[in-house]
Amino acid sequence: MSLHLSYRAAPGNPWFSWQYVRDNSDTILAALREHTWLTARAVLIAALVALPLAVAAYWFRSLAGPIVALTGVLYTVPSLALFAFLAPYLGIGAITVLTVVALYALLVIVRNALAGLNQVPPEVREAAEGMGYGRWGRLFRIELPLALPGILTGVRLATVSTVALVTVGVVVGRGGLGQLIFAGFQNNFYKAEIMTGTVLCVLLALVLDLILAGVGRLLTPWLRGRNS
Repeated sequence: MSLHLSYRAAPGNPWFSWQYVRDNSDTILAALREHTWLTARAVLIAALVALPLAVAAYWFRSLAGPIVALTGVLYTVPSLALFAFLAPYLGIGAITVLTVVALYALLVIVRNALAGLNQVPPEVREAAEGMGYGRWGRLFRIELPLALPGILTGVRLATVSTVALVTVGVVVGRGGLGQLIFAGFQNNFYKAEIMTGTVLCVLLALVLDLILAGVGRLLTPWLRGRNS
């Protein structure tokens, strides 16, 4: 993505400029598309890894502590250090960004999914066993559907945090809207460029969270009846 942006110098270097937005609309939209795509893929990858880990921790209680601890340790590693560690092996590009942000999303999804599974009433599990459901049958037909609110909460939190974290991908040249923010600092602290990238990050997080909240309502109709 080209960072050679055109703009007219505005008196006082304002925090927002329609002129900047009009002159650089293609670059801004490209950054927004990249940011959205990176976020969606990272959260999907994290969910595909985190849900089996949560199920393993739910089935085998001895694994719960190590799994949560491992994801917690990964979450505490500074993002720049993780980029620096992985870049020599994964290269400079989207794969490195996706790997880093997906690792950070694991903890949030694992914890919330495990909490949701643990909240399934014991009598429900016993009733399912009495009806002849095996472990896998109970998981897919009883436990995961009942744990869905907790899982979706984890996915929503992971999505919002991932939108923010993707901007750090600027260190490997794939930061989406982070490219605009970083370029603004390089471009004599051009405020309109910095603010545009920042505001779009916030709006993207809000829009994705609202979409996931709507999906959650569609997938859990029994909760709507309980709340009404």
